[in-house]
Amino acid sequence: MTAAPDPPARDSASSAPPDTVPPKEPTGPSEPGTPPPNRAADAHGRRRTTRRPWSARRLPAALVASVIVVAAGAALIDVVAVRAGRRAAAWRSGLAQELATRPVDDVWMLTGAAVAAAAGVWLIVLALTPGRRRLLPLRSPAGCSPPRLRATVDRDSAAALLRDAALHVPGVGRAEVRVRRHRIKARAEARFREPEQVREDLVTVLHEERDRLALSRSPRIVVRVRQRTA
Repeated sequence: MTAAPDPPARDSASSAPPDTVPPKEPTGPSEPGTPPPNRAADAHGRRRTTRRPWSARRLPAALVASVIVVAAGAALIDVVAVRAGRRAAAWRSGLAQELATRPVDDVWMLTGAAVAAAAGVWLIVLALTPGRRRLLPLRSPAGCSPPRLRATVDRDSAAALLRDAALHVPGVGRAEVRVRRHRIKARAEARFREPEQVREDLVTVLHEERDRLALSRSPRIVVRVRQRTA
């Protein structure tokens, strides 16, 4: 009696599970022919121009309010006194008499009208302009619409930074910088170099320093260099 033959051994290679390929991570839908976004250019294009902060106008407002309160209070007190049976104040009677008898072309009438017109124009200008001309607005960060961060720099501080940068230029012995809203004026004295060479280096340095300030509106730079004679 013979033993039954053993069943054939399974091939390990055939029984091994197939290799699994890791799925690719989704890259998101993209339209054919669309270039990748340029974040740097996009951020540069989203820069917004920042304006000067508006002044509170405390002094003009206080002056106008004080004049109105004093005049209205005095007139109201005198009217109440007249209604109570007393005589009108001398200043109000005299003012009414003068306004009723003086001609329109009188010198005092023309002077008063000119003063009132000048005060009105002054108030209109204050209402329509932001003020704070000593401050220069800086660029707002990219992506802020409207800009949430507003920063300014004083003109004297900007002039000091530009002057320090100008003094580091080789050959510059003395420098003077004035910063305006639309123009930066720089004057320098050349000591041991040619004025034209000093001027070229000074223009380059001032442009770089102005760009570091990140002003909202870059002023034009005007440089004048002269040779020191003494």
